[in-house]
Amino acid sequence: MTGYGAWFVAAVLIIPGVSAALLALLPDDRTTARLNMLAAFLTLACAAVLFVERPAPGRYLIVDDLNVVFIVLSTFVGFTTSVFSASYIAHELEIGRLTPLYLRFYHAMYQILMFGMNLALLSNNIGLMWVAIELATLTTVLMVGIYRTPAALEAAWKYFLLGSVGIALALFGTILVYLAAHATLGEGLDAMAWSALVEHAARFDPALLNLAFVFLLLGYGTKVGLVPLHAWLPDAHAEGPTPISAVLSGLLLNVALFAVLRFKTIMSANPQALAPGPLMVSLGLLSVIFASLMLYRRQDIKRLFAYSSIEHMGIITFAFGMGGPLANFAGLLHMTLHSLTKSAIFFCVGHIAQAKGTQRMPDIRGLTVSHPVLGWGLVLGVVAIAGLPPTGIFMSEFLIITTTFAREPALAVALGLSILVALGALILRLNGLVFGEPHGPSAPSRASYIPVFAHLAIVLAAGVWLPPALVAWFQHVASRLS
Repeated sequence: MTGYGAWFVAAVLIIPGVSAALLALLPDDRTTARLNMLAAFLTLACAAVLFVERPAPGRYLIVDDLNVVFIVLSTFVGFTTSVFSASYIAHELEIGRLTPLYLRFYHAMYQILMFGMNLALLSNNIGLMWVAIELATLTTVLMVGIYRTPAALEAAWKYFLLGSVGIALALFGTILVYLAAHATLGEGLDAMAWSALVEHAARFDPALLNLAFVFLLLGYGTKVGLVPLHAWLPDAHAEGPTPISAVLSGLLLNVALFAVLRFKTIMSANPQALAPGPLMVSLGLLSVIFASLMLYRRQDIKRLFAYSSIEHMGIITFAFGMGGPLANFAGLLHMTLHSLTKSAIFFCVGHIAQAKGTQRMPDIRGLTVSHPVLGWGLVLGVVAIAGLPPTGIFMSEFLIITTTFAREPALAVALGLSILVALGALILRLNGLVFGEPHGPSAPSRASYIPVFAHLAIVLAAGVWLPPALVAWFQHVASRLS
């Protein structure tokens, strides 16, 4: 990888890597929080340059039409989450839930997580991408268990076990892809490079590709949180620090789905291989149906939105499974807006849980009275994630349902009804949380409101107007995924 842009690609990886080492050494809590924010901002700035200055692909790293969208989204949400994290983690230190040692550990792990996700997105090597996603998984396992309570350790252990099974399946699928490419591209790195794999995929053994994609979809689907591979996700969200819930829902699930999309392009380039769409549609629709029903049974506010994440990742997987320029466009738009909306919701939820001293929804009432900014922020977040107009998620869901109805009306009806069921559950829960008379303990909130409303403003604006340049870019990327 050469050229001016190569420096910025390197910076997107070097900045979080070096920052993690520094954060592990610095003893002061305010200094670590500020350095964490600074590192995340510099990474975002370097990632944004890749829109206009793109280096030629290298043997290990690549910037192309698909991953540049993901890397900018990932670094943006990573930065805003670091801003939210500063006030959230300071409160956890103040009340004694975290010690200064664990605070340094948290901030160092946050930057390692950013490094792992950025590396996965930029990898031009299927083996390197697997290693990067494994690094991100292990990092989040450690962060989920950072409170050291029995429930947190159990959630981290469950995440580790199920994540290990998933990543093992993904590794086997990766090896099968290499074997399929080996006969055409020979031994070495060429048989593992995305740029070479997509170019020569039509000549690969279709039987090996078919078997590989099944393992890859199950393996990386575990990371996406698709049913029936989702069991780790609600516990990880509920027991870990809320900034990690925001990163999991807003970023890591996307990174895992990005890996699936990479392999889907290889499958689509081989006319004799199994069509990947029906498998993705089936898992996606199953996830939406299951999660929409489970929303009615939740009593923990973070678990509620964890199941909402399963629902929306199912919608996105369904859209990409349907394929075609319009469905892929809607899937990209929905993925972007879900990341922004769900992270904003978890920003609100984190501060609400701190102010109320609980995550149990029956004990949280009247937020618009006791904490009006947080309460109305949660209202806007739920309105957006439920897909009500005029938010951007309404637009993306409308596009997904209409393009599906034109091709498979029965699937469109099933998807639409499931989304309506989920809408009912979210509105039902929201009514009790934010309206009525507040009761129970209530402490003042020193919340970071800017990340919440910055995200929600973008989501609302996207429902009213999308810049023509952004529409053209998403259309271009969508055509590459078909």
